[in-house]
Amino acid sequence: MSLKVGDKAPDFKLYSSDKQEVNLSDYQGKNVVVLFFPLAFTSVCTAELCQMRDDIATYSRLNSDVVGISVDSVFTLGKFKEEQKLPFPLLSDFNKAASQAFGSYYEDFVFGMHGVSKRSAFVIDKEGIIRYAEVLEKASDVPDFTAIKSTLESL
Repeated sequence: MSLKVGDKAPDFKLYSSDKQEVNLSDYQGKNVVVLFFPLAFTSVCTAELCQMRDDIATYSRLNSDVVGISVDSVFTLGKFKEEQKLPFPLLSDFNKAASQAFGSYYEDFVFGMHGVSKRSAFVIDKEGIIRYAEVLEKASDVPDFTAIKSTLESL
C-alpha cells in the first residue's frame, strides 16, 4: 500500500530515543516532516539527517517539526541522536507497524536483513493530511529537500 498526497496520514504510537511515547496525532495543529530511514549509523542516513539538522532553522521558519523514524531500537537511536547532535526526535519503529502503514518498508534489505524502513519523506499538514510523499526504492537516494521545503512554503 502506498500513501499519496491528499490521504489522511495513519496515526502511529512509537517510542522516541528519549523513551517517550510519541503519536503522530501529538502534532495535530502543526506541519510535520516525517522521515523514514533504513538504519542509524549508516553513511547515507547520517548524511540525510545531518542535512536536516544543519537546516533545522529553515524548517522552524516554515512552521514545521521534523521526526525521523527507523526500525532501530530506542537505545541505538539515542546514541545516534547524541553523536550527531540531532535536534529532532528519532522514533523507533522496532515492530515495523508505522513503516508498513506508510508503505515505507523493505521486506528484504541488504545482508539478509528483513523488515527495514525505506528511505522516505512525508509532509503532513496541520489537519493530518499528506501534502508531500516520496518513497525511495534505492537506499542510496535521498529525499528531494527542495520539494519538501516548497510544499511547506505552500501550506
